[in-house]
Amino acid sequence: MIPAQFEYTAPSTVEEAVAALAAAGEDAKVLGGGQSLLPVLRMRMADPGTIVDVGRIPEMRGVREDGDRLVIGAMTTHYEVQRDPLIRQHAQLIALATRTVADPQVRHRGTFGGSLAHADPAGDLPAPALALDCEMVIAGPTGRRTVPASEFFVDYFTTALEPSELLVEVRMPKWTGWNAHYEKFNRVAQAWSIVGVAAAVRVSGGAIAEARIGLTNMGATPIRAMGVEQALVGKQATAEAVREAARHATEGTSAAGDSSADADYREHLAEVLTGRAVLAAAGG
Repeated sequence: MIPAQFEYTAPSTVEEAVAALAAAGEDAKVLGGGQSLLPVLRMRMADPGTIVDVGRIPEMRGVREDGDRLVIGAMTTHYEVQRDPLIRQHAQLIALATRTVADPQVRHRGTFGGSLAHADPAGDLPAPALALDCEMVIAGPTGRRTVPASEFFVDYFTTALEPSELLVEVRMPKWTGWNAHYEKFNRVAQAWSIVGVAAAVRVSGGAIAEARIGLTNMGATPIRAMGVEQALVGKQATAEAVREAARHATEGTSAAGDSSADADYREHLAEVLTGRAVLAAAGG
């Protein structure tokens, strides 16, 4: 199908983009990599009056250090994120999860910030962002504000972004020395996660000193498996100990049933995949 007619603007600065969004109001959509927006435009599932293309804003691209934190520009592509040496050194979980996103073509065009702003419960990046305490830097008409990942994801395909606001960059602590693994279950290659588990652990003396676990597609938003995290602390990284801790994986979740899996099956997957992810991260 052919999209409905719309106005198009391609600002070169964040300020210009925010001004364009404010002028258009709720009738505007932001175009990043286009991997989520363009299909719904063609199917006329969205009918915006204005498209604001932020692909020409240099400030929104690239990965850099800022003291003890990493900063990822919202328009940095998945391909760039997964290959960046800073990400691999200080945020291994982000690199591993990004590698599982769709296919190479999508990873070369799709963007890190776009995936987070889209807020698909089955998307692979919100759970790692939550697990690693990412913060979203948002620009709006009154200036910039920072929202933690725990407050950024609000509901299905809904974030804390207001219509006139733009996700500019993502900031996170450096998780240097932490091992990580992203375990994803899907029926066919390139499909969305039926369930995914993002695990980062710090092992000391053969025992798990700290753990950060995020769950994909176990609710309307990504979920921290805090029960698992607490159960893992001080435990030896053995299959038996990890399986015991993984029994807490479904606490606080609200898995939905759909054509891909019913809720009970998702809960079973969450427990099994959590065990696998933690063991892989811990080197077990």
